[in-house]
Amino acid sequence: MTTVETVELKEKKREKYIVTTMKRLFKNKLAIIGLIIVLLQILMAIFAPMITTHDPIKQTLADSELPVFSPGHWLGTDNYGRDVWSRIVYGARISLVVGSIAVTLGLIGGIILGMLAGYYRKLDAVIMRFVDLLFSFPGILLAMLIIAVLGTSLVNVAIAISIWSIPTCARIVRGSVLSIKEKEYIMAMRSMGASDLRIMVRHILPNASAPIIVFATMRMATAILSTASLSYLGLGAQPPTPEWGAMISQGQAFMWSSPHLTIVPGIAIMLTVFAFNVLGDGLRDALDPNMDLQD
Repeated sequence: MTTVETVELKEKKREKYIVTTMKRLFKNKLAIIGLIIVLLQILMAIFAPMITTHDPIKQTLADSELPVFSPGHWLGTDNYGRDVWSRIVYGARISLVVGSIAVTLGLIGGIILGMLAGYYRKLDAVIMRFVDLLFSFPGILLAMLIIAVLGTSLVNVAIAISIWSIPTCARIVRGSVLSIKEKEYIMAMRSMGASDLRIMVRHILPNASAPIIVFATMRMATAILSTASLSYLGLGAQPPTPEWGAMISQGQAFMWSSPHLTIVPGIAIMLTVFAFNVLGDGLRDALDPNMDLQD
């Protein structure tokens, strides 16, 4: 078989892989609902200035604590007269950005550690003991400890959540590498003199991508929920930043007089976390039968 034929065969396999995966995903109605919610959240965050009519941090005390469906404020206002809809929309931008940064940094650290541990047996014990050390701390407490050292800010929240994400990602990647590196095509690459870096990056990592994609999707839900939790405790977003967890914290004092100040951001968090979780479940079901695809 010529090189051109080999390349064409690989392309056909990849196309079949993508089509099969998409068909499996679109058969899962719950996953499609989650995907739609995620896409709406992303569009809402991108076009926030176009779909809001008020400054999310501008105070108008004369309009404080307006109820839902008030003229000009369809989700009401908070105790400072700030439009709740505007704050929810801009809060989506903060949650998605912080969650994306946290998950990306966690994936980078986890993939590097997992690849090294799975490929090099001598490094396995050392790296896995470090991972076990991180696992010994409850996730939210580890994040709180890191923020206590670095200081309270959304940047430090993203760093803390990313460090919390590394051990789980490293274990997932290590397990995949241990299985893939024993396959015949990897041994053939070694016999042909391919470097370890080339084998890991060009051949092992692409074939370990399925569990990584599922982990990243479901970890977004955890990252968004953790960001809201830390902001609620005063360790993340600081007033007047329109972040969902901080909004719940600020609105709990008005729970009886203006319940929408806590209910609305709570629903936003619930829908977003639900969407990423069911989308992750759908991706796992769609990708699992195809995890043995070779590069």
